[in-house]
Amino acid sequence: MTANPDTATDAYDLVIVSNRLPVDRVVDESGEASWRPSPGGLVAALEPMMRSQDGIWIGWAGVADEEIEPFEAGDINIRPVMLTEQDLQEYYEGFSNDTLWPLYHDVIAQPSYHREWWETYVKVNRRFADAAAEVAAQGAVVWVHDYQLQLVPAMLREVRPDLVIGFFNHIPFPPYGIYSQLPWRRQIIDGLLGADVIGFQRVADAGNFSRAVRRLKGYETRGPIIEVPIDTDDPASGSHRHVTTDRRGGLVRTVLARAFPISIDADQYQDLARRPEIQARAREIRQELGNPQTVMLGVDRLDYTKGIGHRLKAFGELLAEGRLNAEEVTLVQVASPSRERVETYRQLRDEIELTVGRINGDYGSLGHTAVAYLHHGYPREEMVALYLAADVMLVTALRDGMNLVAKEYVATRIDEDGVLVLSEFTGASDELRQALLINPHDIEGLKETILQAVAMPKRDRTRRMRALRRKVLTNDVARWSASFLDALTRSAHGDHPLQNPPVNRR
Repeated sequence: MTANPDTATDAYDLVIVSNRLPVDRVVDESGEASWRPSPGGLVAALEPMMRSQDGIWIGWAGVADEEIEPFEAGDINIRPVMLTEQDLQEYYEGFSNDTLWPLYHDVIAQPSYHREWWETYVKVNRRFADAAAEVAAQGAVVWVHDYQLQLVPAMLREVRPDLVIGFFNHIPFPPYGIYSQLPWRRQIIDGLLGADVIGFQRVADAGNFSRAVRRLKGYETRGPIIEVPIDTDDPASGSHRHVTTDRRGGLVRTVLARAFPISIDADQYQDLARRPEIQARAREIRQELGNPQTVMLGVDRLDYTKGIGHRLKAFGELLAEGRLNAEEVTLVQVASPSRERVETYRQLRDEIELTVGRINGDYGSLGHTAVAYLHHGYPREEMVALYLAADVMLVTALRDGMNLVAKEYVATRIDEDGVLVLSEFTGASDELRQALLINPHDIEGLKETILQAVAMPKRDRTRRMRALRRKVLTNDVARWSASFLDALTRSAHGDHPLQNPPVNRR
């Protein structure tokens, strides 16, 4: 891989690299294609900075086997990366989502290890790294996102040591005892250590990563700082940033690995919640549900990490025991489609729909269903109306990097009402301590917490929601992106502040 930023036709000071582009292709009735912004919060957070810093976004366009020329969508410069159908099967559906995803989520499902998947993962990561190297200006900031692209930082550093490279892992990083199962564990660590700053959702995730570095590479760590030895025989060794010496006098490059908990565009959710038509829609939703005394809501991708089955089990048992009445309490479960070409996900959908059917068959009536199950996605406006309509929000994830749904619910509740039941295995639980925290594996405990949420007095609901809203409104997605880019900028000047408590050595 070679790249010369001085001869590039277009060179950019900020390069964002992610598996998917921030735009979706839309084909109208006449067959003409156009691009519209994706609804993700990451786009909203980074778009202003990309405009001000002359940025470009690199990613896959969502269409297999099609070469798409660079283009501009709105105010964002776009550089598509082509993926073949085989790439999708082996790099994305295979290694990313049937190897890394279950492994990083505490092996809730069994990971699959296939050498051909790994080989394709390496090849595709190289393709993304090539694209970034070609368009990055001298000394540019390159911010790589998520588990699909963990090899890109080192691949970039190999040919462009002038770049300031950041990586953010949106999902958990597992404890060493789990991570060590990965046959390519050292290669992934090497790939990530190509970055100057590595961001994680939780302090525990950053600690897991540093521990893996010590066990697998033997490198020294000082709190969030990792000392990566430099090969002095490498011609590019003099180009490395923030070079220092270790306690033995050897040259090392320092890498910052710490938590940067992601958030949402809280103001946008507040503004939507204030719109009269959305408030009217919230009232209409309750009417369509038969005006129950309590509406409980679950909003998830249909994924085995989300604990949907645990939630349904607890709710079904409460109905069976007569502690909840299906005429008085309704559970709305939104389960948006996810990775439907992966067999594990197809099986999960069958299991969830069978459970919903059993609960409704046992406790529903002609005019009322106990569980309103919705297997499709909704626009943001409809989601805000659902949040406003829900008295209790159930987030029962078995493992989640953050879970932004919890924060969306809190930001939407401008009435300072509603109760958030939140799994302690989500990153959000580190911040949202005034939620009712639960262990979703403890079905009896989950049942008791659901009853507590349903019966909570208005005064207690308001007190808790006010505290939750202060946290979400203060730590929004703009603050998240600014803090990460600030750490990267400081890294460019060799400044690695120890902003987290030291990670214990073991």
